[in-house]
Amino acid sequence: MAKLVVHQDKIENIDEFIKICPFGALENKDGKVEVTAACKMCKLCVRKGPKGAMEYIEEEVQKIDKSQWKGIAVYVDHVDGDIHPVTYELLGKARELARKISQPVYALFMGSKIEGQSHELLHYGVDKVYLYDDPALERFKIETYASAFEDFINRVKPTAILVGATTVGRQLAPRVAARFRTGLTADCTVLDMQENTDLVQIRPAFGGNIMAQILTPNTRPQMATVRYKVMNAPKRLAEESGEIVPCSMEPEKLKSRVEVLDVVPLKKEKTIEEADVLIVAGRGVKKQEDLQMLRELADLLDGEIAATRPLIEAGWMDAKRQVGLSGRTVRPKIIITCGVSGAIQFVAGMDHSDVIVSINKDPKAGIFKTANYGLVGDLYEIIPKLMEDIRAAKGVHA
Repeated sequence: MAKLVVHQDKIENIDEFIKICPFGALENKDGKVEVTAACKMCKLCVRKGPKGAMEYIEEEVQKIDKSQWKGIAVYVDHVDGDIHPVTYELLGKARELARKISQPVYALFMGSKIEGQSHELLHYGVDKVYLYDDPALERFKIETYASAFEDFINRVKPTAILVGATTVGRQLAPRVAARFRTGLTADCTVLDMQENTDLVQIRPAFGGNIMAQILTPNTRPQMATVRYKVMNAPKRLAEESGEIVPCSMEPEKLKSRVEVLDVVPLKKEKTIEEADVLIVAGRGVKKQEDLQMLRELADLLDGEIAATRPLIEAGWMDAKRQVGLSGRTVRPKIIITCGVSGAIQFVAGMDHSDVIVSINKDPKAGIFKTANYGLVGDLYEIIPKLMEDIRAAKGVHA
């Protein structure tokens, strides 16, 4: 860690000194310069300000004994024992990471009356399932779940923990990371493991313009959330392997100030994450009425229609149909992008699709770097012809 120390006596003109910072992180507070949270530690104020006015101090970091932390853990996301499929994807990735450092894979399963379902996890290469089966954990409450999570970490000391970026995971992971004063990287698209057990966490940053590689070298556990459909789910093994470790806690630690009065299940609806075929509209679609053409193509292929962020923000489609890291991560068998340029944020949300077909009149469009098949041309000419061929193959008349 580092900090900036202001030497006020070296600054003659505060207003001129403040202008040095391109991020607006220097403020004049009652005739004194203060550094705000907007500071990016670029050290421009040190280099361009009056000599000695700003001092950059590198603080000594207390290093952790990494040998005391072993294993890759996965939080089991579920509702009434019905395990979310993102859990299996993370177990597959955890096994891959664990092999690199010859360490075990753990699963953390919290709930009530879930002992039977915990055996399902043993079909996915888990070495140990730590089972917190308690009536106090029947419904998700942030206080009780965070307490059980904390107990698991203190008990097992895993070097890294993977959490699904679900509604529950997005609430729980930050709370737990704060308790251990450790790092948490959200919405990772790539994970890797170094020999020294440092977890390499990669995700788009700065509006999707770069792929940031993030490490947590000085604290443990390392924590990351990953969206559904980003990782590959392993095949279910016929035989169970590993063991279930029942865990219990003092009732006092599972008390909560929140009481769940009722749980009303949402009506199931078709989502773009579950679609085998997806037609995605981009900026190349000129007006909202033209989406009907893409809907017809989706219907012909028994698929769903989706869109990129600009069209969602324009109100052309519901936000639930946005593809990308700021929307939904998808993995269909076939995805056809129509007039999509191929920004990193979008590509990261769909590049694991089985077959990617892209239509764009710009031969240099970034989407063609990702596509398996690229059609250079006007989507208003290509799509009608494509639908005509599909109808002919199906024996269907327009």
